[in-house]
Parts: sequence; C-alpha cells; structure tokens
Amino acid sequence: MKKIGLLSDTHSYLDERILHHLQECDEIWHAGDFGTAEVAEALAAVAPLRGVYGNIDGSDVRHTQPWCRISSWKACGCS
Repeated sequence: MKKIGLLSDTHSYLDERILHHLQECDEIWHAGDFGTAEVAEALAAVAPLRGVYGNIDGSDVRHTQPWCRISSWKACGCS
C-alpha cells in the first residue's frame, strides 16, 4: 500500500519534525500555500511531490506547481 503524506498551508515554514514524519512516505501531497519554492524543494527531496499553488504563493512556486491537479487513482479496489 502506498503511503501519502498530506499537508498544506506551510506559509514558508517547514518544521523538521514534519520532515521526519514524511520520511516513510511514498509521495507527498501539498494542497497549497507553500510560501516559498524552498519549502517545495525540501519536500521534494524527501519523496516525490505533488502539489498545487495557493493564493499566497508567488511566481517562484507558481512556475513549478499547477493551480489544480487532476489524478485518477484506485483505492481499496474501487475506481
């Protein structure tokens, strides 16, 4: 089973304790308001990152993260 770490609204701050908990994740999903590209880069260094930009994110984040992301996935045998 794939482990996904889900977070949002980091607002340019990423506590080391969060990174510790994300170490075992297969993917990290960020639901917006990274604050800086450095936060996105730090998360991507831990596991593959899927994110979207939020209203506080500047062009540095908006160039690397889309406004919305549509994915198809299968969970618990359902589709």
